[in-house]
Amino acid sequence: MIEMDPKNKSAKQVIKRIVIYFVLAYSSVVMLMGCIQNRLIYLPAKVSPKQLSEVTSETGLKQWPEGGDNYRALMAVNQMESVKGTILLFHGNAGMAANRSYYINALKPLGYRVILNEYPTYGARSGQVGEDKIVADGKETLKRVLDEFDEPLYLWGESLGCGVVAAIAADESLPVRGVIMLTPWDTLPDLAQSLYWFLPVKLLLQDSYDSIENLKQYPGPVAVLMAKKDRVIPNRHTERLYRHLETTKQLWTWEQSGHNDWMYTAGNEWWEEVMQFIEENQ
Repeated sequence: MIEMDPKNKSAKQVIKRIVIYFVLAYSSVVMLMGCIQNRLIYLPAKVSPKQLSEVTSETGLKQWPEGGDNYRALMAVNQMESVKGTILLFHGNAGMAANRSYYINALKPLGYRVILNEYPTYGARSGQVGEDKIVADGKETLKRVLDEFDEPLYLWGESLGCGVVAAIAADESLPVRGVIMLTPWDTLPDLAQSLYWFLPVKLLLQDSYDSIENLKQYPGPVAVLMAKKDRVIPNRHTERLYRHLETTKQLWTWEQSGHNDWMYTAGNEWWEEVMQFIEENQ
């Protein structure tokens, strides 16, 4: 009978323990990521109704519809009597609508009414986050906009907002005349998997925001804006979405811009170019 060398036996036991500890630690990380995924995807800035009123009064904004935390969006206090159309803006995953007044500053002079949609739980709004809830809430806001204002209606998405806009535009009953997507991804699972390559992200994610699938049947023009130095949404995800678009489309690329500084580095001429493209192809 051959006896195992005590040293080899001890080494195998150590290795076995290390493997077990690694598996347990990895499993714990996977479970934790699955449980807190909404906290990683949605980063709302929360304020009280009073605080929101103070912020909007300083930036020339007002709640729409007016009425405390029943509001759904923000818009400029001073509105034009005649407009080319209404742009409903869905912002990114962080902050709140009150932080996006630069859209109004840029697009209002071009003749557009701009309404800054607010997500549930963001700003002073109550509710819950999640793809189904946010998209359903966005559709309801869109319908209320159509009830109060004339068409044409355009959807503008920013980062996460692009996923929301694509899901809304997929509803053929809604008269969306054009879509603008600023720093979009292809699908959230594909993006998340590339960022967290060491985790089975596609098995964990509850939200998909599949913009490729959602825009597959959309017939209107789509403008895509890509920041070349984007480190949050790598360019390959934006480019993949653009390649899959089967409608009239155009891509703008900002060579010196990143995901969060484009409003300072991209220049100003593109705002008019984008809207001219949308108008001419709606």
